[in-house]
This record gives sequence, C-alpha cells and structure tokens, in this order.
Amino acid sequence: MKEIWIYSEVREGRVNEVTYELLTRALDLKGKLADSIISAVLMGYKVPEDDKREIIKRGADKVYYVDDPLLKDFLTEPYSKVLIELIKRYKPEMIIAPATTQGRTLMPYTAVRLKTGLTADCTGLAIDEEGSLLQTRPAIGGNIMATIRTSARPQMSTVRPHSARPAVPDESRTGEIINVDIALTEQDVPTKKLGYIKDETQGAGIQDADIVVSGGRGIGKADDFKLVSKLAGLLGGTVGASRDVVDRGWMTYPHQVGLSGKTVNPKVYIALGISGSIQHLAGMQTSRTIISVNKDPDAQIFKVSDLSIVGDLHEVVPALIERLEAAKDEI
Repeated sequence: MKEIWIYSEVREGRVNEVTYELLTRALDLKGKLADSIISAVLMGYKVPEDDKREIIKRGADKVYYVDDPLLKDFLTEPYSKVLIELIKRYKPEMIIAPATTQGRTLMPYTAVRLKTGLTADCTGLAIDEEGSLLQTRPAIGGNIMATIRTSARPQMSTVRPHSARPAVPDESRTGEIINVDIALTEQDVPTKKLGYIKDETQGAGIQDADIVVSGGRGIGKADDFKLVSKLAGLLGGTVGASRDVVDRGWMTYPHQVGLSGKTVNPKVYIALGISGSIQHLAGMQTSRTIISVNKDPDAQIFKVSDLSIVGDLHEVVPALIERLEAAKDEI
C-alpha cells in the first residue's frame, strides 16, 4: 500500500486544528491514488488519547505516535531526527505538512537530509496519471501559478493553513495507533526552549478572525476605507484588504488576503468593492459564508458568494452601518 503521510502539528500539548485541514487534502489525494492509505505522524509528550482518536475519526488509517519528554516543545533537530527515522522505516510515498512556523522549519531541514524535493506554501495538490504528486503554488509575487512535480521520494509539500476546510469527524471510522520507539538523547537537542512571549503588538490576525470585512479597489480612495473599518468594528470582525489596496498604500500588508497575502477561513467573509481575481479568491473561498457587494453584476466574486448584492457599496454599506447602530442602541 502507498502511504500518504500528514504531519500532525502539536501546540501546547494538543493536536492543532490545521491537522484536520491536511486530512481533507489527504482524503482527496487518496481518492485519486490507487492502493493508498492515509497515515499521520504525531510527535510530542503525553498527547491525549482523544486527540489521536480524533485524527482517525477525521480520515487517517494509521497514526504513528512517538512519545518522548524531549519532544514536548517543538525543536527542529529532534523532530527532524524522528521524522527521518520514521520515513526510513515505513517509506511513505508523500508527506504533507502545514505551512506554519513548524512546517516551514521542519520540512526543508528534513528534505535536505533526505536529498529529496520540497514544494513550499502550496494552495493545490493533485495526482497525475503516473501517480505522482502535483503541487501548485503561487510564483512571481502571486502573478502566476506554478505546478511542480518531484521525481525523488518521498515527495514533500507544505500547504497553506486555511486553504481547505477541516475534515468532518466520522464516529464509525476505525484505524490503528502505532506507538513507535525512537531513542533520543540530550545530544539530539542542541537548543533549549527558555520561554514563550506572545506578540501582542498587532492584535488578532485576520487568519484567526471569525468575521473578516475586506475592501478592494472599488472602495474608491483611502479615506473611504473607514467604511470597512466601521463595519468590521460593529460586527466584531477584523479588516482585510485586496492586494490592489495594499499596493496603493490604503492598508498595510498584514491585512492582505490572497495568494501573496494571508489565506483566511472565517465564519463570515464580507467583500466590499472586490472584483474577485483568482489570486484573491484562493485566499478566502473556503470561508463558511461569503457576502459580496459590487456594482458590477458580472464580478467574479459573485461566483463564490452565498449572498451577492449588486449595488454601490457607498450606498449599501452606510445603510447597513445605520441599521447595525440602531439595533445596537435597542439592545
């Protein structure tokens, strides 16, 4: 059987939600790759049994679990040693990891030592006629999409967080949890974690927001972006922006949504004056509910929207703000 591996990220002792997004990707690949199974690589210390079972419920056939006090905190060297040993023992066909801080650090470090290829920050994965992994990612500042095929094995990719919805749990699924013993010593940990200081300077990032209100070039001018900010504030959301807006200096890069910015997956995404280029859609189309306002009835954004409003946002948004403020006063 060909094994499709995902790297199951652990944060503060618990399996991170991004693991379930990777399972969505893996399940899609499994349906296109004959005689394949999905396995998750899980490293940590005293990871709850329920978390391991949850990985199986959401699509994994196996979980390779390595438990060691030296794996309590993510550090590149011991994690890479364990991953390389697992790869040598079980010989997976491909490995998919999240393009998070962990994935972006661990996977290139490991790929170099295995002398295999790695495609970073992918937004799309597919299987070709020969059963090889096709990895699509933005290139040249997000202006084109490149599809890459790795000839060496295992094929390795990191995938953008929030670019797929988490796999839905199936309580009836069964699988195997394999406890793997890999010896680690203090010499395998040349660096030590002394502590953790959370960055409080930028507030909540758009990737973690439940509601994102984004503005595009259709806003008109920088001063009118206050409409976006006001609506976001009334809804308890975060402000997003298209690349066009950031390039014009109306908003800063941390707010940019799209291939060359952030990928978001909020409960509600509101697009104001955004036409819907391919690059922008790739950064927000997995949002649960998409609401768009644009005066162009043929705007591409409407093709992915759950609610489309054809109209002048300078009329629609102030009216919406007025209704929200009135409702707030009534509470």
